[in-house]
Amino acid sequence: MKILILCLLFFGSIGMVRSQKYNHEDSLRGSIGKERAWWDVQKYSLSFEVYPSSKSIKGKNVIRYKVLSVQQEMQIDLQYPMKIVSVMQDGISLAVRDDGNAHFISLAKKQMVDSSYDLEIIFEGIPVRAKNPPWDGGFTWTKDKSGKDFVATSCQGIGASLWWPCKDHMSDEPDQGMLISVEVPKGLIAVSNGRLKSQSATATTSTFIWEVLNPICNYGVNINIGNYVNFKELYAGEKGPLDMDFWVLKENLEAAKIQFKDATRMMKAFEHWFGPYPFYEDSYKLVEVPYLGMEHQSSVTYGNKFKNGYLGSDLSGSGFGLKFDYIIIHESGHEWFANNITAKDNADLWIHESFTTYSEALFVEYYYGKPAGASYVKGMRTRIDDIETVPLVGQYGVNDSYSGNIYYKGSNVLHTLRQLVNSDEKWRSILRGLNQEFYHQTVTTEQIESYIARESGLNLDAFFDQYLRDTRTPRLIYSIDKKNVLQFKWESCIPTFDMPIKIKFEDTILWIKPSTSWSSIKLNSKETIKDIVVDKSFYVNTHIVN
Repeated sequence: MKILILCLLFFGSIGMVRSQKYNHEDSLRGSIGKERAWWDVQKYSLSFEVYPSSKSIKGKNVIRYKVLSVQQEMQIDLQYPMKIVSVMQDGISLAVRDDGNAHFISLAKKQMVDSSYDLEIIFEGIPVRAKNPPWDGGFTWTKDKSGKDFVATSCQGIGASLWWPCKDHMSDEPDQGMLISVEVPKGLIAVSNGRLKSQSATATTSTFIWEVLNPICNYGVNINIGNYVNFKELYAGEKGPLDMDFWVLKENLEAAKIQFKDATRMMKAFEHWFGPYPFYEDSYKLVEVPYLGMEHQSSVTYGNKFKNGYLGSDLSGSGFGLKFDYIIIHESGHEWFANNITAKDNADLWIHESFTTYSEALFVEYYYGKPAGASYVKGMRTRIDDIETVPLVGQYGVNDSYSGNIYYKGSNVLHTLRQLVNSDEKWRSILRGLNQEFYHQTVTTEQIESYIARESGLNLDAFFDQYLRDTRTPRLIYSIDKKNVLQFKWESCIPTFDMPIKIKFEDTILWIKPSTSWSSIKLNSKETIKDIVVDKSFYVNTHIVN
């Protein structure tokens, strides 16, 4: 299958091809305007009822926020056809001015800097129904084999505000976590983020209250409803005992007990590479859903049909992709890169997907050896769109959709960077250090670049500018004359690109440092050298000039 089909089927697909035109609504969603900048979310307390028969919901969100600067108008996001019924503060009903999916609330009470206040929003409606989850997100309403309701949300890209009112921007996570109370028809179980604090029932309904103690990204909030059963284990992790909970449909319990062993393997490998699981307080959960899967924080969702690989296929073509369950490994890798370290802006989502796609190769390396991991990530190159016209870093402030290349190209960029670091232990310390330095934080590309450059001791300005902000793949042009003089330079790159690269001739391994101008060295050999081998762990093209 070629690029377009891959973009539709595989995880390079949320946003797919980045639009170059943005409208007023994109700016309201994607920017921090004056109605967003003055307040900081402290906590969300979200409670709602779900009605599968009418595919509707209604509820309340109490937003606790801290005042950063003087302002009296607040932007809250909630997408049509959902609607805000009322907004209250201290018992006073507040006026709301609508601008598409953004709603501007006029606050009656004077907002004092450094003070915290609560805002109560009542909402209801029939939320967007997912057309092709998780890529085209929303609510998924379906039934299990026994005819019971099986419901789930997925909203990366389209936004959390498709079903609940919030500040729908990744830069602001609730510092004090979140309460999520879900009322569903009796006989069903609702699983959400964090830990189950309590449950209760009436003659017709059941209510489940979940608590998240850590900051959480809006799109990482989810709700899953079904005829669930639960099994669990206590994992001996780096920070002590970690609860690992598994929620699956009753009909799939035995299959899950076998397949979900990969979750324990994942935790062992990723704590090695990235440091402690970032949400011990909220536990780790793997939850079956009626779509492929998503990286919901502490509530990773799963729909890979209890098969190894990606629905039974090896995306890498290396053979190693069938040795693990792709969804368990990839989506759980996001607990470190997406949920712990979260991009401030959609333009920087390469941070989420490039590192997490590379985590698959690191998982392979941990269990099957370094050559196996390298084989896996290099195998992903067949899925890179070489003619794509947009870079890995997108446009800021417009809720930019993103390129599929942030997965497969992005992981190969990181593998290339690892070659420059040239030390497995230093590379591991950088990955672990990122998760410690930016623990539970939202970050920019520049912060990630600066950290890696500082810790590696390398000048990586041109490297990042080339691979993150330019669309071209660097090409090494070279020739070898009869006297074994190797001439070389970089083409198809920015003017300052000067990445060193490793080559081999006969039994000799040699580093060279090309620039965009010709350089030359004499290759020491008694024989005439007709060609060199460029280390394939570098994501570059090559061309020999005869």
